[in-house]
Amino acid sequence: MKLSEIANLFNGEVKGEKEIEISGVKGIKEAEEGDIAFISSSKYAESAKQSKASAFIVKEEVKGLDKPQLIVENPQFVFAKLLEMFYVKPYICKGISDKALISQSCRIGKNVTIYPFVYIDEHVTIGDNTVIYPFTFIGKESHIGANCLIYPDVTVRENVKIGNNVIVHSGTVIGSDGFGYVFHEDRHHKIPQIGGVIIEDDVEIGACVTIDRATTGYTIIGQGTKIDNLVQIAHNVKIGKNVIIVAQVGIAGSSSVGAGSILAGQVGISDHVEIEPGTIITAQSGVMPGKIARGVYSGTPVMGHRDWLKANAIFQKLPELYKKVKELEEKIKRLEGKND
Repeated sequence: MKLSEIANLFNGEVKGEKEIEISGVKGIKEAEEGDIAFISSSKYAESAKQSKASAFIVKEEVKGLDKPQLIVENPQFVFAKLLEMFYVKPYICKGISDKALISQSCRIGKNVTIYPFVYIDEHVTIGDNTVIYPFTFIGKESHIGANCLIYPDVTVRENVKIGNNVIVHSGTVIGSDGFGYVFHEDRHHKIPQIGGVIIEDDVEIGACVTIDRATTGYTIIGQGTKIDNLVQIAHNVKIGKNVIIVAQVGIAGSSSVGAGSILAGQVGISDHVEIEPGTIITAQSGVMPGKIARGVYSGTPVMGHRDWLKANAIFQKLPELYKKVKELEEKIKRLEGKND
């Protein structure tokens, strides 16, 4: 495509040669002649000057860069859409394999691809253009919407409702039993987990994620939420719309995370926590039961991020402070000895 054509697609402005041909989309370091790359901020200007890329996507014109620049509102978004345009192959329906085991009571939409060794239980519905890869299990009375991608080795248990345009990566389990037990007469008795899971539209779930079914009712993952690999979401959790959950986060039962929140890597959330919309919890933080007002939080238990930075700075000085305290104690002892 010509750079001018790309500019028209994204309402961008070109500084420099508009008719240059773009044949690929790559990062600054990997780009070759004919490629377009993006610059997220001016601090990468020097790297751009050394890059072999033929053009750059920028938010504001980078001075001193002698190559064409496509100025757009959100360079990273344009970069992502161009990757999709240049490299993502269009969907081609491959039909339903005769090596898949599918109940006769299932309802399957148009242009669905089901690979060999998929097992689909009774009264399952699958929407149009969905692809289900090998060794996937879909339990009784579950629903998978249109335009979904279910990668190999995924388990979707019974009574799970998955919306449209959902991606589920390999090894993930949706609808496993919630971790519920009651202690009576010196042993743990299992609490039956009879609820389900609702995954709303446009959700992406990474590899080896576990989302437990509700004890009663539903565990809910809101529209547009993106979940990284190795995340645990317990029974009756409610995740709002457009939440980002990074790898190795654990969320205990009956907690809620408000829309637009971000949970960074290895955050641990206790049971019955309510996190207000737009909240950011930084990596390796621990959230105790209660309500968390909108803000940025760090530490275990969490505190305001700025307070945590101050506390952490003091914590790092503790060995030095301890040494000074011991020295002062010795001086006091010597002074008291002289006075005696």
